[in-house]
Amino acid sequence: MGENNRVPAIVLHASGTNRDRDAAEALVLAGAEPDIVHINELLNSERHLRDYRMLVIPGGFSYGDALGAGRLLGLDMRLFFANELCEFVESGWPVIGICNGFQSLVRAGILPGGQGGVRGTLAHNESGQFECRWVTLAIKSNTCVWTKGMTKPVYCPVAHGEGRLALGNASGLQELRKHDQIALIYAQPDGSPAGGEYPRNPNGSLADIAGICNRAGNVLGLMPHPENHVHRYQHPRWTRSESGGLGLRLFVNGVKYAEQL
Repeated sequence: MGENNRVPAIVLHASGTNRDRDAAEALVLAGAEPDIVHINELLNSERHLRDYRMLVIPGGFSYGDALGAGRLLGLDMRLFFANELCEFVESGWPVIGICNGFQSLVRAGILPGGQGGVRGTLAHNESGQFECRWVTLAIKSNTCVWTKGMTKPVYCPVAHGEGRLALGNASGLQELRKHDQIALIYAQPDGSPAGGEYPRNPNGSLADIAGICNRAGNVLGLMPHPENHVHRYQHPRWTRSESGGLGLRLFVNGVKYAEQL
């Protein structure tokens, strides 16, 4: 454990990442001790993933989204420290990839199904444009350690051009449902499914899927940004006395899970 018995968490930074400090703030509020680490520090063995108990891959435009969103960061993860990352995941430690981080986990083959599991990608938004808006997320999975026990919807922003989940075969959706891997879906304000309705579902993602987890439940990838609504005053209409839907509970769940391992 870290200083004052706080869970040591690594926030992975790469050139172009721009949500690392937001993620670190969420982790501090949730009770962790975050450390923002550039990927080169891992590649050069200056830092080691094994020294941490949580991994957060935040959003942004890693490597300028060259060759596609999250593709080069995912390639780094798959080629240069795949064994260490695989050991971290298989040990059960909580991992969350947000927006570009989710894209990177998909490009690295860790999500949606991992080795031998469901294959998929995050394609260009159906609208054909970059989507930057606030969305409502309904909780679907009780297997995912990040969403376990949550009942109230989360309200937070999206900011992406490639967030539409598309699966590699017709049975992929059935497999995700069978193994309770659909963690979060885009929803109406009352928490009911968006039903593919734009802009409630901002990217046209299959079955309104906003976030998925691995079968073990410790790895979560999601396109929206819960780290950007961890304070009441971050709500876009807080000056009109509107509140609720904080994303902080996701991080609290991740920290508590790490504490219990």
